Amino acid sequence: MEETNNSSEKGFLLLGFSDQPQLERFLFVIILFLYILSLLGNTAIILVSCLVSRLHTPMYFFLSNLSCVDICFTTSVAPQLLVTMNKADKTMSYGGCVAQLYVAMGLGSSECILLAVMAYDRYAAICRPLHYTAMMHPRLCASLASVAWLCGLITSLVQSSLTVQLPLCGHRKLDHIFCEVPVLIKLACVDTTFNEAELFVASVVFLIVPVLLILVSYGFITQAVLRIQSAAGRQKAFGTCSSHLVVVIVFYGTIIFMYLQPANSRSKNQGKFVSLFYTIVTPLLNPIIYTLRNKDVKGALRTLILGNAVGQA
Repeated sequence: MEETNNSSEKGFLLLGFSDQPQLERFLFVIILFLYILSLLGNTAIILVSCLVSRLHTPMYFFLSNLSCVDICFTTSVAPQLLVTMNKADKTMSYGGCVAQLYVAMGLGSSECILLAVMAYDRYAAICRPLHYTAMMHPRLCASLASVAWLCGLITSLVQSSLTVQLPLCGHRKLDHIFCEVPVLIKLACVDTTFNEAELFVASVVFLIVPVLLILVSYGFITQAVLRIQSAAGRQKAFGTCSSHLVVVIVFYGTIIFMYLQPANSRSKNQGKFVSLFYTIVTPLLNPIIYTLRNKDVKGALRTLILGNAVGQA
């Protein structure tokens, strides 16, 4: 019993990239820079979506929800990772690890559902333009966003609770960048067949099913766009959808690699870099893609900045 409780009493050793000090120092600077950019960019999207009346549409409502998820998701990982990378003692408290496990799992799952909801919104806008306002009315949009958040909460409570109940028998070394379900399952000193099966089912529900729905939506969208007579109209439709598709490919691709590929088929550093992508890089893609490539958001930002400048003058 003393050996089993060792992890909860002393916490975990979050090894990360500590075996490569030069790489760790380099990654510290990169992660800090990307994290700050992600906070600023996603906050800007939330502000313009709320403050600029012409952006009060379903697309930007879901986009602001996605930005909120991204801010919380990357904040659940990046600060702790930066603190751990910057000190010699790599210890993370047991309570901190469990809290990170629940929060990151819930937010990541919510983002999986939210990206599928955004694909449905694009389908409705492009394939059913005459019925779009009736289909995507405010009550439905709020309900869809609530379902995304609620699904994340439920799967986190179930999956994380099953994981923290596993006896670790004194194993404290987490050879990863943060506390994540697959990594903690590997530490367990009992048969984890049930946990692995449950994780696989959850991964199919939150990864494979949304990806299939997104692909079906974009199949219909592609057919509809090709029927548009105007070249400018086709270009605008493809531009809007390609932005969303880039986020989808990077986010789902990296998480599927982590959660559905057998752990023994990848090197230890592969899993760490893949996790960096969906926890640090993907949350930054959202503001980059939707601000640099979106005229509406750039115009709204310009309006807010100029309005504040005139007001101060």
